[in-house]
This record gives sequence, structure tokens and C-alpha cells, in this order.
Amino acid sequence: MESLYNRLGAEEGITTLVNDVVDLHFANPKIATRFEIAEDVEHSKRMLVEFFCAGSGGPQEYTGRDMLTTHKGMNISEEEYMSAIDDVFSAMDKNNIGEEEKKDVLSILYSLKGDIIRV
Repeated sequence: MESLYNRLGAEEGITTLVNDVVDLHFANPKIATRFEIAEDVEHSKRMLVEFFCAGSGGPQEYTGRDMLTTHKGMNISEEEYMSAIDDVFSAMDKNNIGEEEKKDVLSILYSLKGDIIRV
């Protein structure tokens, strides 16, 4: 079976997806303030692209901080987490990403939950 990385359109497709997700996060009243404080949005986007690429089977190496370190002290609620996931799914819909890929991405996102929520 083809890797999730390739099914998401490799680096180009993942970059488009990340840009759409971040745009949705900024427009989402439940979580926008979390992203408005970002010191360098472009750096954050690059780290997200690396993370998605590496985590989906691509050749890129993720050079950012681990999820726990990144989210420590933010006290992100379950509602905020689910709202962010909703944005990811909206972006996947916009980019015509299939149901199997959505399931795979959801599995990855849920596997990270413990390092993001209320830490």
C-alpha cells in the first residue's frame, strides 16, 4: 500500500494542507488566540510540514520540539483540541483528501492527544 505521505500529495500536498489548516485556525474563534501569539508563523508552518511529512512516512526529518515540550503550560482543553481537529478535517475536505487518509490522519492526531491536552 502507498504511504500516507504519498496519498496526501507528498511535500507539496502536505504544504498546501498545512497552509489551509493554519488559515482555518486563525479564523476559528475557539482557538485563534492560541495562534495569534505565535512569534513566527512561517516557522510554525515549516515545523508542521516537517512533522506531517515525517509522521506520514515521508523522507523529511522533523527538526522541531516534541509535542509535549511544544504544548507544555498551554493547558489546552479538549474542546480546543477537537476544534483544531475539525479544522484539519475541513482543510482535508477542501483538498479532496479521501476517507482512508482522513482515518489515518485522525489516528495520528489522537495518538498525540496525551501530549497536547491539559499539559
